[in-house]
Amino acid sequence: MLHEQLLTLARKSIEDQLEHQKTIESIELLKQYPALGKKMATFVTLTINGDLRGCIGSIVPHQSLLDDVIHNAASAAFKDPRFFPLTKEEYLRSTIEVSLLTPPEELVYVDTLDLKSKIHPGVDGVIIKKGGYSATFLPQVWEQLPTFELFFAHLGQKAGLGSNVLELHPQVQTYQVENFKDAPLIKE
Repeated sequence: MLHEQLLTLARKSIEDQLEHQKTIESIELLKQYPALGKKMATFVTLTINGDLRGCIGSIVPHQSLLDDVIHNAASAAFKDPRFFPLTKEEYLRSTIEVSLLTPPEELVYVDTLDLKSKIHPGVDGVIIKKGGYSATFLPQVWEQLPTFELFFAHLGQKAGLGSNVLELHPQVQTYQVENFKDAPLIKE
């Protein structure tokens, strides 16, 4: 199954960085799994005991699924500016989640009430943009921020636009994801 390959690929990408090696045979993988050559946007999220430990991704497809997962896994582990680089011990306790994104679609709305009627909590990933500021939350974030108001307040803060972001009438795009996760290599 493709999702198992993507999780293995994400793990190998992180392991290669930790061990200062390159073991991923891209050409062989593309021969064996041609779907990995399709351009897709992905996010890779790392958690330890349910707590976020890194999350980096692409919103718009710009490279092969294979390359996007390799890049985003290593970036989530070692380049997420919110965290120090992942240690080997943390890696062993990490759960890896790969999300495949649909292309974002513009959501036209009149006001906050109209927007609220068009957003699907738990289903829609949301991108907001205003001026030079932007941010996104994957659909999985609805689990921690289950109300429309809370979700958009935190998304506005993440974008640097403040918690009353909807008063600014930002551009809103939505997307959906297919996501899957593995289990830590070492259980606690």
